Amino acid sequence: MFIDTHTHLYVKAFDSDREAMLQRALDAGVDQFYLPNIDSDSIDSMLALEAAHPGVCHAMMGLHPCSVKEDYEKQLALMEAWLSKRDFVAIGEIGIDLYWDKTFVEQQKEAFLIQAAWATERGLPFVIHSRESIDMITALIQDNWKDGMRGIYHCFTGSLKQAEAIMELGFYMGIGGVLTFKNAGLDKVLADVPLERLVLETDSPYLAPVPRRGKRNESAYIPYIATKLAEVKGISVEEVAEITTANAKKIFASTNQKP
Repeated sequence: MFIDTHTHLYVKAFDSDREAMLQRALDAGVDQFYLPNIDSDSIDSMLALEAAHPGVCHAMMGLHPCSVKEDYEKQLALMEAWLSKRDFVAIGEIGIDLYWDKTFVEQQKEAFLIQAAWATERGLPFVIHSRESIDMITALIQDNWKDGMRGIYHCFTGSLKQAEAIMELGFYMGIGGVLTFKNAGLDKVLADVPLERLVLETDSPYLAPVPRRGKRNESAYIPYIATKLAEVKGISVEEVAEITTANAKKIFASTNQKP
């Protein structure tokens, strides 16, 4: 069985067929779904999906870097309030995005460090958005290291050198549809990265893998990613499923997932 460690199944893109989409994923062998939060507007729909599928859908709490604006302290206060109300499986998705807008980079750094500290204090992993910012985030973690830090660099698309730095921290890399893109070059990097440091994800509804590229992504497409990763590593899809699922369970060890 597979685990989708990063999927936004609660967003409007799935409003017309959410239950059917989930059933397709279950039929494809994906039986656990980890839901990263975005901001204050996404919390209600995320928690409603988790409540509808207990033990299957698992909510995180955090402020996405693209939602870090002038009011980020107010947003963070809301996230922290939720963390005091109930348990979450991780802090996420947090990080720094240097692709869309660099206006609030310093605020993104501050928000990332605050939320990473929350995770460590609570014994939780944190899930990192690192678009064009892997080196910056790795340096921040190194410079602000606290024992117990752990997590996932979601949607990893970096170099082997960057992967090695991530592994030195003891973190994992989330591998999604980009691996299947013809000219991405990620296959060459992952050939030298141990499978024991990788987990699978879709980032649905974004970044659908080949042969669905350009369409809405969904968790049922995890096997396409697993098949490509198996090809890269020269092993069976079953072995990819077994090892990446074990990795995910290890990362989210304190959660309420099924045994």
